[in-house]
Amino acid sequence: MDTAISSRDFRCLQLACVALGLVAGIIIIGVSVSKAAAAVGGIFIGAAGLGFLMLGYPFLKARLNSDHILPMIGNLRIHPHPGPDHGEGQSSTNGNKEGVRSSLSTVSRTLERLKPGGRGTGEG
Repeated sequence: MDTAISSRDFRCLQLACVALGLVAGIIIIGVSVSKAAAAVGGIFIGAAGLGFLMLGYPFLKARLNSDHILPMIGNLRIHPHPGPDHGEGQSSTNGNKEGVRSSLSTVSRTLERLKPGGRGTGEG
């Protein structure tokens, strides 16, 4: 007696079983006095949770497919935004470059002093 069942009917049957298991587990835990009965209710709720996972598996598989996720992650690149262009003759751009150069020369002089046998070791 093979009876054909559509996928929609199968999903409805599966959802009904999950709902029945969830309701049964909640009722068992709610009216139980002993811990053993509460454990049985927990088993029903766990089975309902597994049923929910089985019900949502095709959706989750489609959404969490690595072929869709990896290209999106590859497009997440950091693109530096250049500062506003003030023109060639502006002092703010030149002053900033000079400040960086003086900071770098200060660091270089400090490193030379700290080197053993460097030219700045005899100065005090």
